[in-house]
Amino acid sequence: MSLMDPAVESASARPSNPAEGTSAIIQVREHAPGVDIEDFIRAGEEVFRGDPNWIAPLRFDLKARLTPGKNPLFEHAEVALFTAWKSGRLVGRISAQIDYEHLRIHRDGAGFFGFFDTIDDVDVGRALLLAAEGWLKSKGAQSMRGPMSLSINEEVGLLVDGFEHPNAMMMAHSRDWQGAIAEAYGLTKLKDLYSWSYEAKPELPKRVEKAWQSVQSLPEVRFRSVDKKNFRRELDTLLEIFNDAWSENWGFVPATPNEVRKSGDEMKLILDPALAFFAEIDGRPVGVCVGLPNINQATKDLNGRLFPTGFAKLLYRVKVEGLSQARLMMLGLRKELRGVKRYGALSTAMYAELAKRGYAKGYRWCELSWTLEDNQRINLGIRAMGGKRYKTYRIYQREVAR
Repeated sequence: MSLMDPAVESASARPSNPAEGTSAIIQVREHAPGVDIEDFIRAGEEVFRGDPNWIAPLRFDLKARLTPGKNPLFEHAEVALFTAWKSGRLVGRISAQIDYEHLRIHRDGAGFFGFFDTIDDVDVGRALLLAAEGWLKSKGAQSMRGPMSLSINEEVGLLVDGFEHPNAMMMAHSRDWQGAIAEAYGLTKLKDLYSWSYEAKPELPKRVEKAWQSVQSLPEVRFRSVDKKNFRRELDTLLEIFNDAWSENWGFVPATPNEVRKSGDEMKLILDPALAFFAEIDGRPVGVCVGLPNINQATKDLNGRLFPTGFAKLLYRVKVEGLSQARLMMLGLRKELRGVKRYGALSTAMYAELAKRGYAKGYRWCELSWTLEDNQRINLGIRAMGGKRYKTYRIYQREVAR
């Protein structure tokens, strides 16, 4: 593996003024998305080096997320990437982004930051946050909110509790000092998000089993696995339900058709139809559940690299050994069913259906994530299933200095 000399700046990076008031020079460099991203990716590897619970994202996937033309987010967002260097050493990173789809819906003047990863150094954090805030200010943002890497439909939140647990697929991880560094800059809590640990068992809690049986007795209701042969059509249905069911959630930004197709193309590679199904009433899809095998279980020791041997290891672990872990990505019903007494147990029955299917296929653990801290109905339902809150992620915000 060849690494760029950290003292040498890439041609497309632009140095900003060094942070003031530090014992060593801190330099912040801006990098062009999709063009100059190697140091930005490597910064995460440097910050998390030695952390046994960080599972690196696959590099090819992260590069695609940071590249216009490969990540459909760039069709409605602008993104800036920054790295921090201290005495020539790569010590942190941050992104800043304006999501025009968010602004169209919420009209709140919010700009966003993400990928906020630094060494244990308040001055490094301050320099990066200053750079992100300055860029957001230049775009007219009234506040900075995050981390969102790069959007609310990707990795969200700064981990503030549960550092001892590895990150599941498509979930963020943070160093245990990162929250204090964010707060030292003046960022304050806006919203907490919960992740839940679920240990699969052969029998469900009695109330949950009763809910499942009551729904099974309704002749017009059935649970139908996602059809991989007609996957594009299934994605259109998923998009329709998602944008309806989640439309009133805090911070919601609708997924675009291109974003769903991009996610679908990636999802299809690892999709287990046992974990992905629609709830139908009289043949019409009214709910969706998507669980995916937790690919991070198979990539923990790959350091994000599939070559030269990583791909063979990944393939063997997934196809031969099989995975025993999963992550619930989404479970929701169309808004029209809310308050309909006949279908009051349907969402609980969907959780039960997922648990039954997963256990039968050999899955023994699942992360249910993420949920809003104030979504009492969902959180109580997960607890009723036997889920235990094991991680907390925090969204921070502060007003942009004028």
